[in-house]
Amino acid sequence: MADDRTNDRMNDQKDIVYIDVEDEITAVIDKLQSSPKKIVALVLPKRAAVFQSVVNMKLLKRVADESKKHVVLVSSESALMPLAGAVGLHVARTPQSKPEIPPTPSATREQAGGDEPDRSAPVGDLSDQPEDDDPIQVDNSEAPLATADKKGKKSKDAGAKKAGKRLKIPNFEKFRTKLLLGAVGLVILIVGWVMAFVVMPKATITLKTDTSNLDTNLTIIADPAAESLDQEAGIVPAISKEFRKTDTEKVAATGEKDKGTSASGSVTLSVDCAGGTPTIPAGTSVSTDNLAFTTESEVTIASFPDNSNGSCQFRKAVDVAAQKPGAQYNVAAGKDFIVAGYSSVTGTNDAAMTGGTSKIVKIITQDDVNKAKDAITKRTGSEGADDLKEDIKKEGSYPIAETLNANTPVVTSEPNVGDEASEVTVTSTTVFTMLGVKEDDLKKLIEEDARKRIDTSKQVIRDNGLAAATIQVEKKGAGGQMTLSLQATVVAGPDLNEDAIKNEVVGKKRGDIQNLLKGRPGINEVEVSYSPFWVQSTPKSTSKITIIFENKDNGSNTNENP
Repeated sequence: MADDRTNDRMNDQKDIVYIDVEDEITAVIDKLQSSPKKIVALVLPKRAAVFQSVVNMKLLKRVADESKKHVVLVSSESALMPLAGAVGLHVARTPQSKPEIPPTPSATREQAGGDEPDRSAPVGDLSDQPEDDDPIQVDNSEAPLATADKKGKKSKDAGAKKAGKRLKIPNFEKFRTKLLLGAVGLVILIVGWVMAFVVMPKATITLKTDTSNLDTNLTIIADPAAESLDQEAGIVPAISKEFRKTDTEKVAATGEKDKGTSASGSVTLSVDCAGGTPTIPAGTSVSTDNLAFTTESEVTIASFPDNSNGSCQFRKAVDVAAQKPGAQYNVAAGKDFIVAGYSSVTGTNDAAMTGGTSKIVKIITQDDVNKAKDAITKRTGSEGADDLKEDIKKEGSYPIAETLNANTPVVTSEPNVGDEASEVTVTSTTVFTMLGVKEDDLKKLIEEDARKRIDTSKQVIRDNGLAAATIQVEKKGAGGQMTLSLQATVVAGPDLNEDAIKNEVVGKKRGDIQNLLKGRPGINEVEVSYSPFWVQSTPKSTSKITIIFENKDNGSNTNENP
């Protein structure tokens, strides 16, 4: 009877929980924490994947210890035993078997548990085991799970609990994210440094020198037949370039046309008997209220006299049709008609006109075509000239803009004027022509004229002024020959080599550059500026250095050579 009471007491403190094969470790832990009992027997299904991981075993053990609960895994799978033994979890083959902590893979049988336990003992009898079997406490006290023998040795469960608390599982996902962010940050830092200290830095060195401006006025003959430059006569070889520009423009149709049916009916023509019997030809217009109809056949008004109104009249009916479609031509009966070309003849319709219908559609008008043509002309005028200049420059020649000529555009439209459509596409083709001369030939003529007016032992031509020159057509001759007037401002200054200066100043600071250049002949002032603002020295690449020459007197920018 005492044994029965003991089993009943133990069963009151024990809970049997069945684990599903698809349960994750979080679901198992929830079931453990939801149990109100101190001893929880987890009945595991065969091949429970969740318990094939020592990490999951440790998590389960740690939660059980923190919840003051004692867990027994009910399973007979041999692969599970070493994992349970490694973390200190009890295992029983059946809910009625005596639980035990399985040996670890490296432990001997003696270290694991001594004598073979009675596997026939129920789980509830755990509390009745001797102290050296590490019994699971089933009382409701708050005493810790670990017990110590008289020599101060802690039980295996206490050691497992302590080991479980010390174990920290690293978060590899968080570590990988931090590593990736660190790598990205390093790349951004390197790219930013290269941009800030290699790509962006620039230096501008302004040299105020003793320069002089020389106005040059030349008369030049551009001759397509010339083969070489004649400096004495001022004749330069010329080329005539042609550029064909085709452009299209679409505009909405604005015209309207009624494509309905025409009304028809009959008009009775009348004339006084004294006026004879006139013959009205087919196609004669008869109208009422500004609505015109046309007679369908020839008619002679002489059928019979009509004296009903007290006067003698000849009357004759004739079929008519409206000259245009539209419902407005369905005029009511009894209307008076005027006969074109026959003032003595009148008409009236005894019955209403019928059959007129309206159907308004969009059609192309000449105004639509002209609108599209004007838009093309405005656009292609500048584009054609620019394209032609670029073609001339590609051949090493200087385009003479004053010689630009454009022929009358050839314009076509689709659909044609009068056609039914919602929009019209207009195509215009224009042929542009322009004269060009060799740029080197112009430079030679300008610079030769300027050298006659400077001391070449002290000064050189710093800017020939061709970029801002003005060229006008004075006269047109036979064979495409043209006489041109050229005005340019030539800048003369000290003989300074920009490339040599750049090579001398690379990597130097502002003060060093000023000391280096300020004492040179012809240089009065040296200004050095850097960008961006954090740059404190000249870049080591000459391509990032700009040399500017200025006239000391007026401060004008006379030469810029990046």
